[in-house]
Amino acid sequence: MESMLNKLKSTVTKVTADVTSAVMGNPVTREFDVGRHIASGGNGLAWKIFNGTKKSTKQEVAVFVFDKKLIDKYQKFEKDQIIDSLKRGVQQLTRLRHPRLLTVQHPLEESRDCLAFCTEPVFASLANVLGNWENLPSPVSPDIKDYNLYDVETKYGLLQVSEGLSFLHSSVKMVHGNITPENIILNKSGAWKIMGFDFCVSSSNPSEQEPKFPCKEWDPNLPSLCLPNPEYLAPEYILSVSCETASDMYSLGTVMYAVFNKGKPIFEVNKQDIYKSFSRQLDQLSRLGSSSLSNIPEEVREHVKLLLNVTPTVRPDADQMTKIPFFDDVGAVTLQYFDTLFQRDNLQKSQFFKGLPKVLPKLPKRVIVQRILPCLTSEFVNPDMVPFVLPNVLLIAEECTKEEYVKLILPELGPVFKQQEPIQASNMILLIFLQKMDLLLTKTPPDEIKNSVLPMVYRALEAPSIQIQELCLNIIPTFANLIDYPSMKNALIPRIKNACLQTSSLAVRVNSLVCLGKILEYLDKWFVLDDILPFLQQIPSKEPAVLMGILGIYKCTFTHKKLGITKEQLAGKVLPHLIPLSIENNLNLNQFNSFISVIKEMLNRLESEHKTKLEQLQIMQEQQKSLDIGNQMNASEETKITNVGSQHIDKVFNNIGADFLTGGESENKEDGLQNKHKRASLTLEEKQKLAKEQEQAQKLKSQQPLKPQVHTPVAPVKQTKDLTDTLMDNMSSLTSLSVSTPKISASSTFTSSVPSMGLGMMFSTPTDNTKRNLTNGLNANMGFQTSGFNMPVNTNQNLFSSPSTPGVTKMTLGTPSTLPNFSAVSVPPAGAKQTQQRPTDMSALNNLFGPQKPKVSMNQLSQQKPNQWLNQFVPPQGSPGMGSSVMGTPMNMMGQSAFGMQANPFFSPQNFAQPPTTMTNSSSASNDLKDLFG
Repeated sequence: MESMLNKLKSTVTKVTADVTSAVMGNPVTREFDVGRHIASGGNGLAWKIFNGTKKSTKQEVAVFVFDKKLIDKYQKFEKDQIIDSLKRGVQQLTRLRHPRLLTVQHPLEESRDCLAFCTEPVFASLANVLGNWENLPSPVSPDIKDYNLYDVETKYGLLQVSEGLSFLHSSVKMVHGNITPENIILNKSGAWKIMGFDFCVSSSNPSEQEPKFPCKEWDPNLPSLCLPNPEYLAPEYILSVSCETASDMYSLGTVMYAVFNKGKPIFEVNKQDIYKSFSRQLDQLSRLGSSSLSNIPEEVREHVKLLLNVTPTVRPDADQMTKIPFFDDVGAVTLQYFDTLFQRDNLQKSQFFKGLPKVLPKLPKRVIVQRILPCLTSEFVNPDMVPFVLPNVLLIAEECTKEEYVKLILPELGPVFKQQEPIQASNMILLIFLQKMDLLLTKTPPDEIKNSVLPMVYRALEAPSIQIQELCLNIIPTFANLIDYPSMKNALIPRIKNACLQTSSLAVRVNSLVCLGKILEYLDKWFVLDDILPFLQQIPSKEPAVLMGILGIYKCTFTHKKLGITKEQLAGKVLPHLIPLSIENNLNLNQFNSFISVIKEMLNRLESEHKTKLEQLQIMQEQQKSLDIGNQMNASEETKITNVGSQHIDKVFNNIGADFLTGGESENKEDGLQNKHKRASLTLEEKQKLAKEQEQAQKLKSQQPLKPQVHTPVAPVKQTKDLTDTLMDNMSSLTSLSVSTPKISASSTFTSSVPSMGLGMMFSTPTDNTKRNLTNGLNANMGFQTSGFNMPVNTNQNLFSSPSTPGVTKMTLGTPSTLPNFSAVSVPPAGAKQTQQRPTDMSALNNLFGPQKPKVSMNQLSQQKPNQWLNQFVPPQGSPGMGSSVMGTPMNMMGQSAFGMQANPFFSPQNFAQPPTTMTNSSSASNDLKDLFG
């Protein structure tokens, strides 16, 4: 198999190379490019036919080439006879001009290797189509091998040959002498053309007399190319050495027989004994029956039998043959009319083109594309005829494939898309194109749509004709899905809006709104909301049809799944526009009900959506409050002293005075504060601050806690023991305070272990006092101020912290005689060296610290920043649960109150370095303080 393919390939390559080399030396190649070998024709199929193009105009042609190598076997004088015969036939064809004769584009040129001339584009010879593939490239092209003639092609082809013979016989007074399938050429459009005038005979009499055609005697010694084909030759040529126009009619009869019998001639001739063969043929013709012509259509069978009659005078002439009923076929007549179209005036043409759409469906597609379409598109040069021709062209385009449309039709439509003159024809063209817009957009490439088709649509929208605008607006929705989105958004929609706003026609305005409503589904949601809906408010007219169109667009946008109107636009723009329109006086009851129905739907959705939103927000807020309260309750249950991130310095030091004075009432105050938390609602800024503090607390919590000092456990205090004695015993080990009235010395030491949920302070003087000093209260000797506090205390009085707050504050002050004035206290600068006068025995505090409760100094607490926003949750002065005064002393718990952050320089946030250690409050100690202070 592979060897066969290689052999075939080499053969084709050799033939192509030989022909190319033969043609290259011919003068024809100076003006024409020779292409592929496509067919063969002429006497004996000696001419090879190539496709080609003219170099200057790129016009398509056919190049006929006779390679002289075909006659190398002959003697020189025989070669000369053959060459002369071929030249004569081409020269005669070149001089004759008729639509039924092959048109010569370039005369015969001879070179050393070949003869060549150019004609109109050619498909093949009739002999090739009927199966004679001699002198064709191998393998045979499928275009020829699979070609089948349709009935209309056969009928009209034979009619064309008859018309060509009529021209030769009547007008030229010439006998062709060799009418055979080899000399009938099918051009590219499928028309049958006559060639091969090698043996033509012209009349020897003057034109006004009866023509007389001299005939040469058959010479069997001549090369076959110098003799006509005897199988299609009339008997009188051989038997009586005479010829006349009827001889060509006999040849036409044999051609018709061959066409209907797959190329087989009616008689086979023995060229070695041609006289005997023709004598036998003559006898058979005299007894020719219908059975021999069974393959010929019945309506033409008798005419063929007449053409094959032995007596020339009985044969119909060419003019009579063109009028037989067999050729009176609608398809053949239509094709014939196209061939004579150039002879018709515009009125005749217009009438013919109007009736053509009824005929086209009856014709084969190949015939329409090859024969009719070129004739139609050639009429586009006549602007007045375009409106009549265009519907037929578009009808053909519907049956074509996309490739055929792009190749054969679209190039011809380009000028028609842009035609604007004359105005009446231009308007008709727009109407026709609009009606076939789906076809154009489906088969036209995208680039050509943007460049040619859509500009025509835009022109129709801007046309002065209301009819065209209406039609365009009605048709646009049918092909909107085929328009690319950028073109629709940036070019089509703006023109529709302009047509609606600028027109004076109510129909155009209403159709614009209807068109917009139908193409909304192809638009983007936000484009509709931002561009289409605001446009509706610009429409000035209040006619009921316009108002219903506006309502339709609103309703479509509102109900469409892809689109939808936001509740903000419903409330802010749509409903304020629709509600006034609904009460226009021009609306009838049904139209008003339509408006109200849509408005109610919008209101219901608006209500539903916004209510759902508010409910969700409320749920979220309640969940957040529950989360905050839960966190605070958990912290209260676990410990009254939490991490720095979960408590706030303002509350710590605002509670110091309350715990110091009220003792056991601190629990009630904390409960009141928690209730305040429950009642309050946090703002976003407060939540952000709280989150930041929680983050900082987590960082501080991850630090290593301070290790508590080793101490000796102390036996728990019995509840039956006097609380004052217990406190006095615990405090006896603390270092007494050194107090200086004017100021605190620079070397004073302030050491504190401070919890975050209330701070107890223990002050010790050099003189121990009795229980009586404590029970008398401090209202006469202690005063609180908002900007700080002064505590004038008798030197023989002791000040103790509440046992419920396990914290110890040690202060070494200037003189032991008086307590300090805290408003004048100054804090040592950061980094200043602090000294202790003597080591402090902290063992007395062991009962306040367990293994999990290490003591923390005040300096270690300085990392925590004050949290001012919690002040709003502290009950104001005089609130129940907190106590407005303790033991007769008024106390302000808010802002810059006693022990407040801003009033007390000791508790400035920058002085804290470490977070406090969480410690558990003792409920028993609180109960003891209640007993202590009554």
